[in-house]
Amino acid sequence: MKKNNVYKFDNKRKGKKIFTINDRLARILISFFFIFFILIFRLCWLQIVQGADLKEDMYRQLTTSKTISPKRGTIYDSTGKALAISAQVDTVSIDPTKIVVENDDEEVEKVMTKQLKEKVAKAFSDIFELDYEETLEKVTSDKTNVTIAKKVENDKIEELETWMKENKIYSGINIDEDTKRYYPYDKLASNLIGFCGTDNQGLWGLELKWDQILTGTPGKVTSAQDAVQDLIPYDDETYIYPQNGNDITLTIDANIQQIAEKYLKQACEENKCKDGGNVIIMNPNNGDILAMATYPDYNLNDPFTLDFISEKDWKKMSAEEQNTKLQETWNNRAITTPYEPGSVFKIVTAAAGLEEGLVDEDTAGVFNCNGVEIVSGQKINCANGVKHGKQSLRDALKNSCNPAFIQLGQKIGAATLYRYYDAFGFFDTTGFGDIGDSGSSGESRGYFWNLEDVGTVELATMSFGQRFKITPLQMISAVAAVANDGVLMQPRIAKEIKNTDTGAVTTIQPTEVRQVISKETSDKLLDMLKTVVDTGSGGYAKVKGYSVAGKTGTSEPDPSDEDAGFVASFAAISPVESPEVVVLVTLYGPQGKSYYGSQVAAPVVSQILTEVLPYLGIQSDTTDSDSPVETTSLPNVKNKTMSEAKKILEKQGFKCKISGNESDIVSEQMPVAGTQLIDGSIVILYSEESNTRASQTIPNLKGMSLSEAKAALKNKNLNIKYTGSGKVTSQDITAGTSVEEGTVVNVVLQKEIKE
Repeated sequence: MKKNNVYKFDNKRKGKKIFTINDRLARILISFFFIFFILIFRLCWLQIVQGADLKEDMYRQLTTSKTISPKRGTIYDSTGKALAISAQVDTVSIDPTKIVVENDDEEVEKVMTKQLKEKVAKAFSDIFELDYEETLEKVTSDKTNVTIAKKVENDKIEELETWMKENKIYSGINIDEDTKRYYPYDKLASNLIGFCGTDNQGLWGLELKWDQILTGTPGKVTSAQDAVQDLIPYDDETYIYPQNGNDITLTIDANIQQIAEKYLKQACEENKCKDGGNVIIMNPNNGDILAMATYPDYNLNDPFTLDFISEKDWKKMSAEEQNTKLQETWNNRAITTPYEPGSVFKIVTAAAGLEEGLVDEDTAGVFNCNGVEIVSGQKINCANGVKHGKQSLRDALKNSCNPAFIQLGQKIGAATLYRYYDAFGFFDTTGFGDIGDSGSSGESRGYFWNLEDVGTVELATMSFGQRFKITPLQMISAVAAVANDGVLMQPRIAKEIKNTDTGAVTTIQPTEVRQVISKETSDKLLDMLKTVVDTGSGGYAKVKGYSVAGKTGTSEPDPSDEDAGFVASFAAISPVESPEVVVLVTLYGPQGKSYYGSQVAAPVVSQILTEVLPYLGIQSDTTDSDSPVETTSLPNVKNKTMSEAKKILEKQGFKCKISGNESDIVSEQMPVAGTQLIDGSIVILYSEESNTRASQTIPNLKGMSLSEAKAALKNKNLNIKYTGSGKVTSQDITAGTSVEEGTVVNVVLQKEIKE
């Protein structure tokens, strides 16, 4: 019988304890309190003893630290056009060790992780257009930080984020802010500006030289994120702002640069210049470089692709040959590659002779040319291979006579000439692009004999600009000094630096180097060099309505260099009365009909100045005796019937080509209304119903008479505008270019001039 819930033992179980329900409950409670005590002890241990370490571990797991790339400074031209800019992009990286699937079964976990990594690699390769196998290799690596894609545009990032959300995959994938360098004008001033690498570090040109000024200092942000990379509250969040790079404004004018590049490319292609060429345009009064062009050029946004070499030929080249060709193309030859200046250098010899009082510009008969000068038994021919006879210094410059300048060099002497070479800056670099301690621009200095090694033959050849080397920038700087009353200016390529964080602007002032020759000598040289263009070998450099002074140059190949060719050049100053522009055109290895500077380089100068002088607002003079070509402004015939438009245009002296029916309404006309055209020009009319544009290839007009050029263009339904008389020496659209019918081709005609 039960009583008080206590079980009793019978005699058979005698000696054993009897447990009641109350006893068992007590034991359970004791056990519970013991476990509770252990938990409390453990909790206290974690909170008090290990709390700091665990808190640090938690922060380490939750917090994320990202580098904030600074924005690289913008490079502007002198008119405010952005030539190099940095845009906001992102970099995608991963921690492969975190791209895993956890599972109690190790084999299952291994298989599922492999499938996940393959899935992630496939997404990366699809979104960023990457090679799948290479991407998978990155995703499956043992590294903790692997870059998948740099400089990623926002639309691609949005696509990745959408994929991550849809597939609920976040761990191990990082998206960090970054910047990407863009060049809005692609090839414009490419050899000057240079480019950056994928890390936004300058690799070439001004981007390299001014890297420290443009780069800035990275920032940093420390914050907390949950498993799906959403930010969570974090009291210790820190944000160190990046210091953005400085903006730099160049002296380059993009419009003038485009003019220089257009005509340089045309000259190199038409004259088959095997080593290309370069053009420098400078303001002699302050040393500002208005344009610095090199051909061949390249696309700054894709510098490792050279579009003038076919893919087939590129693949035939070895890696070493490819690298050499790339560096040759990237080089700014105007500052890195010395050349023999040839007869342009006679300006310097003449300056020294005048300044020393050894010769005057118009004293008759001071030089005698028999077509050859014998120096220490060695025959040195005149540049033209003709006998000029008795000459003044003006005649010698006009005729580009080598014997006369050999004789002048002998009068001056090597020691005195070297003193002037030093004063003009030929023995040192120009300091081009210097902005404080801003690195090397790769500028070269001139190469001359040691003075003690200059014998009679060396003295003779250097007097007319051969068998030594200087850079085109050194040459134009010397010519600019002559145009600037004898004062040598340091070439200036940067006008100002702007701190983009504070707005502070630092102006780079023009730097006067030294007075090299007197103003009197400068005036005499300008007057003689004007004669070279007006009546001498530089006639093809004439510009309608403007006075031009200049000097031709044709240097023979260096016999010690079997790959060298002729170098044709021309230096010009305009206007002569108050010089504002100096231009140097240099063409390397011309292999066309002529290699003389007067024939191939002077016309390029004329083309450039014809556009640059009016653009700069320099007024033309009224001394030009050529009567202007009469033109008529093309009327607007849009919205009229074809037949009505045709009557109006023919009444004005134009010819018509109709695309469509005579009852159709004119929707477009080519050329556009307002274009100045000569009598007999053709106008193409289009309707909405028939608006198919016909194109034609520009013929090579050079060497043609005006009537021949007109006929050649008329046969292709193209129009002509011209200045001058004689033979065509230049055209503003390169032969072989495809243009729309009705396009106007501007040509310059001049009487034939020999070197």
